[in-house]
Amino acid sequence: MDMSAYPLLEGIDEPAHLRELPEGQLPRLASQLREYLLASVARSGGHLAAGLGAVELTVALHYVLDTPFDRLVWDVGHQCYPHKILTGRRREIGRIRKVDGPAGFPSRDESVYDTFGVGHSSTSISAALGMALASSNQDITRKTCAVIGDGGLTAGEAFEALNHAGDVRPDLLVILNDNEMSISENVGALNKTFARLLSGGVYGNVREEAKNMLERMPGPMREFAKRAEEHVKGMLVPGTFFEELGFQYFGPVDGHDLDELIPVLQRLRELDGPRILHCVTRKGKGYARAEANPIAYHGVKAFDPAAGLKASNEAAPLNYTDVFSQWLCDIAKADERVWGITPAMREGSGLVDFANQYPERYLDTAIAEQHAVTLAAGLACEGEKPVLAIYSTFLQRGYDQLIHDVTLQNLPVVFALDRAGLVGADGATHQGAFDFSFMRCLPNMTVMAPADERECRQMLSTAISLDGPSSVRYPKGRGPGTMPDESLEGLPVGQAEVRRRGEGVALLAFGSMVAPAEAVGEALNATVVNMRFVRPLDEDCLREIAETHAQLITLEENVVAGGAGSAVAEALARLNIQLPILHIGLPDTYVQHGERDEQLEMVGLDTTGIHQRITTWLGHEVASTLVSD
Repeated sequence: MDMSAYPLLEGIDEPAHLRELPEGQLPRLASQLREYLLASVARSGGHLAAGLGAVELTVALHYVLDTPFDRLVWDVGHQCYPHKILTGRRREIGRIRKVDGPAGFPSRDESVYDTFGVGHSSTSISAALGMALASSNQDITRKTCAVIGDGGLTAGEAFEALNHAGDVRPDLLVILNDNEMSISENVGALNKTFARLLSGGVYGNVREEAKNMLERMPGPMREFAKRAEEHVKGMLVPGTFFEELGFQYFGPVDGHDLDELIPVLQRLRELDGPRILHCVTRKGKGYARAEANPIAYHGVKAFDPAAGLKASNEAAPLNYTDVFSQWLCDIAKADERVWGITPAMREGSGLVDFANQYPERYLDTAIAEQHAVTLAAGLACEGEKPVLAIYSTFLQRGYDQLIHDVTLQNLPVVFALDRAGLVGADGATHQGAFDFSFMRCLPNMTVMAPADERECRQMLSTAISLDGPSSVRYPKGRGPGTMPDESLEGLPVGQAEVRRRGEGVALLAFGSMVAPAEAVGEALNATVVNMRFVRPLDEDCLREIAETHAQLITLEENVVAGGAGSAVAEALARLNIQLPILHIGLPDTYVQHGERDEQLEMVGLDTTGIHQRITTWLGHEVASTLVSD
């Protein structure tokens, strides 16, 4: 990118260069940083609105803190793009979230300035507390700062960390980047309280009147009045809450005013103990379209900033999330006991239409996956039919509740697991690589994986009809294109489907792997079975296939360890059947960011990779004509 329009930014290859600038030039640097961020993300795609809102705060923190010696911990990661630009990755930011480009979130493998790997929310205070305690134990005098925002303070882990920090009292600064947003609007009583107190001018009016009065008072009275002002402020802003937890509270301050931010941060850097600075910012700041619609501009594909995001006149092809969305509205119309629950992922999980049509049965728990799972369990206890729409990667955060509160009590909660398998640009933190493994080991759980869009709707209907817990996992994006009908009929539980009869080799495919298995099966003249259920397995079908074939191959978009293939091997052992078996699935490593198709190719789960893996295992070249992906 031509840097002539960004002369100050061009000279910043690390924060030390930033700290050489006169303070008076920082607003101009921030302006150039914001323009560069907008231009870069518009070319590459990625998270936009959160970073635009964190520009001045990022500049101020790297100006005041001695990073990377001082530890700066970001939360969620959506807001980290300005940080990456200022910490030596400016030239690579145009390839963010692409193969061999920077990750979309902070990553310890990528830079010493990324002190903690991020992707899931609300981890910053816990991590920073650990770092601060380690510095104290090692007699290292350094500052540790956690920046939490974009809804991160709506999650329980953040409050657990605040509670602990207030008790052990480390040298820790917490920045609350309060933009009143996560991906969707923030929800919950705490957010509403913040918004009410900071809107309408109540606090601002009191502050201005107090300032005017103080200027006219003699010295002793002025000191007394200042203390009184702080007491009144504590009644008007959330400071009292944080101070009761053991934190010194400062703010609110304008997170876009460097003339205010820099001096405040400099004073706070000289203090010890746990302290919190409340910064009020605007998501999408500086780009009018993003300010007006921060949800649409949270994560974007490449676009023209002058024209903004354009709505297509063509109807988008139906994807798995759309299938779930339509099904949920249809089943809720048919049954008034159906609820839709999401932990702050209304748009991503396909609950927008349901929220509009059935607001009284729509629950957004904020970024609180543990609470969402147990909430669903409580509804199920009273005969309601809760459906928890959640990304596979985020259900990991509610695993104890899944075991203890749902499966132990055999409660009929439906888990609609979106983004199962490889998810593309969000990378390792968001891959849904483990849910087969951690779901199938749980007593009472029914685990399903649709081969196509039609089966997805059928399996959801199956799940809602069961008397115990169940999950339907489906990948990001489109399937093979087998459109569902309007029926709410389910499938027989535990019944597989033979898609193709061949000879010698049988491919036992789960979910998203059925389509490539069919292509490979045609090439190898192999039998292809759509297994449908990971738990319970169709052991009658498995026995028949095992007894009539020489080799078995399992295919899944899940890690091999403990996955669906392991379930097949365990079943064969129970049936006392021995024959060669190859397990094909995700590798025993974390798969990095890139397009989903690229990732499937990298790990050998595309048609070509599967074909090559099988023929190599068989030990000879099989005469075949492979249909390309």
